[in-house]
Amino acid sequence: MFKIISRYILKEITYPFFLIIFVLTFVLLMGKILQLMDLMVNKGVSFIDISKLFLLLTPSFLILTIPISLLISILIGLGRLSGDNEITILKVSGVSLYRLIAPIAFATFIAFILTAVTSIFLVPHSKYESKKLLFTIAKKKASVGIKEKVFNDDFKGILLYAENIPVHGDYMEGVIISDSRMMKEPSTIVAKKGYLVSDPHMMTLTLRLENGSTHSVDTKLKNYRKMEFSVYDINLDIESSLAEEKKVVIKKSSEMTLWEIAENFKKAGLEERFLRELSIEFHKTIATPFACIVFGIIGIPLGIRSHRAVKAR
Repeated sequence: MFKIISRYILKEITYPFFLIIFVLTFVLLMGKILQLMDLMVNKGVSFIDISKLFLLLTPSFLILTIPISLLISILIGLGRLSGDNEITILKVSGVSLYRLIAPIAFATFIAFILTAVTSIFLVPHSKYESKKLLFTIAKKKASVGIKEKVFNDDFKGILLYAENIPVHGDYMEGVIISDSRMMKEPSTIVAKKGYLVSDPHMMTLTLRLENGSTHSVDTKLKNYRKMEFSVYDINLDIESSLAEEKKVVIKKSSEMTLWEIAENFKKAGLEERFLRELSIEFHKTIATPFACIVFGIIGIPLGIRSHRAVKAR
């Protein structure tokens, strides 16, 4: 009998739980849809890459929606039982209210495990992978977006022109660049050859020029400087070309697993600010799943009493 009651209560909680997770997660993702659509429509990012970004964003929202969905589903499930006087009937039949705790405790435990796995493993991995994907998109967009005999202004402070790009597209010939990143001394760079060099580990995209010269004049037009070079590197700002994503050399604290955070604690010479960030992220990662236990505990009395109050009115 008790197994039947437990399965019945668990069913009352399970259906709303998954429905609410889907609805809440979708609502939170809606805030990112316009940004992702802008990447696809205005930046030329493919639908497959947008779908990958969409999936990689999901774990960050699940650590919020799973505990909230647990609480709401307990309120809905127990509220319906209380509102239909089914809990009263169970008490009259000799079933203790403590028996109701078992299925709810099981649901709380499952939600705790899901949140813990998401918080400890999925969220750091998805954040780091989304950053790498954005870098890959930026690199792809840069190489595809540069066309011969067309001025390209995709990079902040850089206006790029290439006289000729071979069919295979590995390099550019007759490169002219207007560099306005230094407002007090803008420069013009002319090179016979140029090509893109990417470093996925350092998250950098560099335009390497060969056999050319730089020409710079100050704003007062009094000083002119010319410098010839055999190799000249320009670090391209891929942040401005794709959704204002930050470019970092190492993993941020939010992109690290608990084990990686623990390893960083052992390193000497780290800045105090970075150590504080690691400490906050470590405790936040551990504490988040316990929200399920708290919500599971407070959900039982709230689910029963709220509907009793409604009936009394």
